[in-house]
Amino acid sequence: MERRILGRTGVHVSAYCLGTMMLGPWGNTDQDECIRMIHRALDAGINVVDTADVYGEGATEEIVGRALRGRRDDAILATKVFGQMGPDPNHHGLSRRWIMRAVEDSLRRLGTDHIDLYQVHRPDPDTAIEETLGALTDLIRQGKIRYAGSSTFPGWLLAEAHHEAERHGLARFATEQPPYSIFVRHPELDVFPSAQAHGMGILVWSPLAGGWLTGKYRRGAEEPQGSRAVWARKRGGRVGLRFDLSRSGAQRKLDLVEDVAAVADKAGLSPAHLAVAFTLAHPAVTSTIIGPKTPEQLEDLLAGAGTRLDQDTLDALDELVPPGATLDDADRGWDPPWMRPEARRH
Repeated sequence: MERRILGRTGVHVSAYCLGTMMLGPWGNTDQDECIRMIHRALDAGINVVDTADVYGEGATEEIVGRALRGRRDDAILATKVFGQMGPDPNHHGLSRRWIMRAVEDSLRRLGTDHIDLYQVHRPDPDTAIEETLGALTDLIRQGKIRYAGSSTFPGWLLAEAHHEAERHGLARFATEQPPYSIFVRHPELDVFPSAQAHGMGILVWSPLAGGWLTGKYRRGAEEPQGSRAVWARKRGGRVGLRFDLSRSGAQRKLDLVEDVAAVADKAGLSPAHLAVAFTLAHPAVTSTIIGPKTPEQLEDLLAGAGTRLDQDTLDALDELVPPGATLDDADRGWDPPWMRPEARRH
């Protein structure tokens, strides 16, 4: 497994990161199998395990904690804070009050005394960025987290966060975790250059565009039983929109799935291996997060480790989805509040 340096931290991380969103209540409910999958990933050379408090309302963190008993030093453990964790409106967001409570909950569930990378899961327009950075700085000084990171931040907000950190003498975000795939390329416009300018490591999520780029969703084909699309529609909201075939964005993805499959076939690769390798071809990307639900999916993704795309293949993908373009706004991962109707109407 290739190793890369995570921004300016000096930490060596694997080019593949194991994402755990589908391990637990949101996906694979066999906890013992999930633990075996985490062990298999570690044995294969993956040394970053990424989770979040909101995955399965804390249950996934507990699974990860069980898996890392006796192997804690083998893993760079990353988790996140922001999502709603109960009916109390204050049990979510990026306020100091909630971060200080949420980190203790995550540490308990993970069964550890420190988190290597603690990431804010989404921007919080209701909280001043210096408030959030101040809380994260205190956690670093207390030894409860090693580094702080952001996720799904627009480029301008990354720059603002670094400016406020410098102005107030606070810890900076060491990493950013944006969505990125053949179908979701808007980070190339501003997120990647901003992160590079500030020496941040980049761990990209959803390299398979939620499974679209595996080729499992095809026009006229029956949807696989137990697929992520079924789960997403049950959850609803933005996640469900990604698989709402009545929308034009989803229809565009259906059209281009066939073209991507043709490029993969010409390159002698499976669509999934092509898609993951595409994300690692960008010089800004440190690691790509694979999120298997089953051991079979994990083994297939591991088989693609080390795949590199030649220039002709990358050019062919650029012809399908131009650099900086995103086919479906539902795949962006975050709705900017300034684009809501109430913010745009007088």
